[in-house]
Amino acid sequence: MNLHDWIDELADVLDVETEVDEGLVLDLARVAAQNVQKTAAPITAYLLGFAAGASDANPEQVERLAARAQQLAESWDRPADAPDPDDVDDEVPDDSSVDHSSDLYED
Repeated sequence: MNLHDWIDELADVLDVETEVDEGLVLDLARVAAQNVQKTAAPITAYLLGFAAGASDANPEQVERLAARAQQLAESWDRPADAPDPDDVDDEVPDDSSVDHSSDLYED
């Protein structure tokens, strides 16, 4: 079985009617894997498909979406082992000796 046969069978199983430019998707996945991290490849391909489906994109629109994603991946400058700048590693004060039984909390 070749890749095109797999895509046809998978589309049938998933009950989707679509044409897939497997070269486009594979190129994008390769760039994401090389420039971001290996696990970015399937997530990037999934999100491209999700975006294409959500906007009912035609093939030209899918190519534009893929180009935007590839441009992001190619310009990615954070190595896979770099810490997330949004993660805060501030020291949490120990307030275990404080009685919080009368504290009021909003739902």
